Amino acid sequence: MASDSSTKKVKVCVVGAGLAGLAAARELRREGHDVAVLEQRGGVGGQWLYEEDTAIDGTDPLGVAGVQSSVYASLRLITPREAMGFSDFPFRPSARGADGDARRFPCHAEFLRYIRDFCDAFGLMDVVRLNTRVLRVAMAPSVSSRDGWLRWTVRSKHGEVETEEVFDAVVVAVGHYSQPRLPTIDGMDRWRRRQLHCHSYRVPDSFHGEVVVVVGCSISGNDIALELHRVAKEVHLSAKSPEEALATPTMSKMLSRHDNLHLRPRIVRLCEDGTVVFADGTRVVADAVVYCTGYSYTYPFLDMGGHVTVDDNRVGPLFEHVFPPSLAPTLSFVGIPAKVVVPLFYETQARWVAQVLSGRRALPSPEEMLRAAEEYVRGREAAGVAKRHTHDIFDLDYCDDYGDRTCGFPRLEAWKKELVWSSVFAMRDDVEAFRDDFRDSDLVADGLRRHGWIPLAPSQPPQPEDDDGNKLEGVPAMAARLS
Repeated sequence: MASDSSTKKVKVCVVGAGLAGLAAARELRREGHDVAVLEQRGGVGGQWLYEEDTAIDGTDPLGVAGVQSSVYASLRLITPREAMGFSDFPFRPSARGADGDARRFPCHAEFLRYIRDFCDAFGLMDVVRLNTRVLRVAMAPSVSSRDGWLRWTVRSKHGEVETEEVFDAVVVAVGHYSQPRLPTIDGMDRWRRRQLHCHSYRVPDSFHGEVVVVVGCSISGNDIALELHRVAKEVHLSAKSPEEALATPTMSKMLSRHDNLHLRPRIVRLCEDGTVVFADGTRVVADAVVYCTGYSYTYPFLDMGGHVTVDDNRVGPLFEHVFPPSLAPTLSFVGIPAKVVVPLFYETQARWVAQVLSGRRALPSPEEMLRAAEEYVRGREAAGVAKRHTHDIFDLDYCDDYGDRTCGFPRLEAWKKELVWSSVFAMRDDVEAFRDDFRDSDLVADGLRRHGWIPLAPSQPPQPEDDDGNKLEGVPAMAARLS
């Protein structure tokens, strides 16, 4: 925690106990703030808290109502564990024997265990209120008498009891993988066979012997198609642009290996008899359509009076993806950017928010923040980036610069950058093999040795370090044990 008596200590509500919310809670507590994390589910972890039962009923034909997690049973990480941890709490293989997963790209359950260990190591469960759903966040009638900051009224529900509290600040950290984004297809509302978004897909068993159309050639689309082809009669992958889908070697390899896997253009019509018509005029009679078409940013509990809006996944205006200029610093968002290394980027944002609230960092004027937010959007548009990808970053140097200018966050080490990029390129080359068939460069291998991921020679006992090269004795007991 911050020791400077001149810093502010404020009462903060964090909405959500996924990776972003837990990162926020840890950094806020380190700055000495009074924190309450409100989480609607019965455990921490956000999307990583696997939900097995996502049964479809007659009132919910796409199987999306009430489902929070997007994780399917066989899901494995696509980022190497050596790069997928908090800066001072490495994602080491768990010491759980047969129950653990020591692979570089482990299953989702291993990452959830890591998240829980992180909570235990830093005492975060002391401030988490589970089964507490936030109903409304709105500006309080009065401002803080101390500094003139806006304050916030938060109404929540635990069981049948509703509670209203006033907080000095609110951090929104609900993630963006809970509201499925669905395409608009002619006949979609009249198609009588099975339709679901991958958000509610869990296991392939019920598709045995069926003809399945998977819409979208994203990572999840490819993963699910590859799993379904083992049990389905046929799997047809529908891409907006088959030419772009074939631009990377991975698609060609998938199609050449599996005779019942086919690439199709976009769907133009779904017929009531089960026929799926594609843009090139070809058609198949399908039993099911699985939409792997992404997610929508949504904040139904925010009552902002137009100060913050969501337009086709562009949340704004936001200064540096975090602060709404007219409501800063007491309203902030952590975890909006996609295609970043997590949880490190969330940790960066959380540290910045915590330090701004304590007064250790200053924000520009609202006018300057608005100008910067608008310039960022114009730059993205000029670069041809679609509105829905406004917050997609996919640039490790940008992330480093972001950490530098916002809170002095350590830059990602060169060996970790190379490890991340080599994994991305390997996935583009062969999505089926990259998680288990990899070769590390000398730079990566040296970094792994120096940080205790692989053994050194007997004369050089491993001394695990954090991202700054410091030994890890100073972290809490659980962190040191896992290191």
